[in-house]
Amino acid sequence: MKNKVLTLILIILICISLVGIIGIALKIQLDKSDKTETKEVSIDEILESSVDVPEIMTNLKGQQFVRLTLKIQTSNKKAAEELKKRDFQIQNIVIQELSEMTSKELEGKVGKQLFEDSIKAQLNPLMQKGEIEKVYIVSYIIQ
Repeated sequence: MKNKVLTLILIILICISLVGIIGIALKIQLDKSDKTETKEVSIDEILESSVDVPEIMTNLKGQQFVRLTLKIQTSNKKAAEELKKRDFQIQNIVIQELSEMTSKELEGKVGKQLFEDSIKAQLNPLMQKGEIEKVYIVSYIIQ
């Protein structure tokens, strides 16, 4: 009789413990999913955390040259302030990247996207107060 009561109490305690563990695990998962939901950013916040790169004109690989201007969106206002101070590094990276590209490589949506992604990937390691979220080509002429 004592063994049956002891076994029953043990089973009840194990069940309560499992329910508690499952509840804690679900709460942690819900908290994580709430934090990972992307907050919709307003255009004013995007502009506040963006930097305009003045027109850059440089030679492409070959006989042609390109003139372009960029807008770089950062993760926050402090990152934008830092990026403004790094304007010489931005220009250097853009010129170096373009000097290795042909006009064919910059053609079309895919070529421009690859260029934007490359600039983003090269600038992010420099950043200390945030990160580069997106690079936009806002004007572009090849001659």
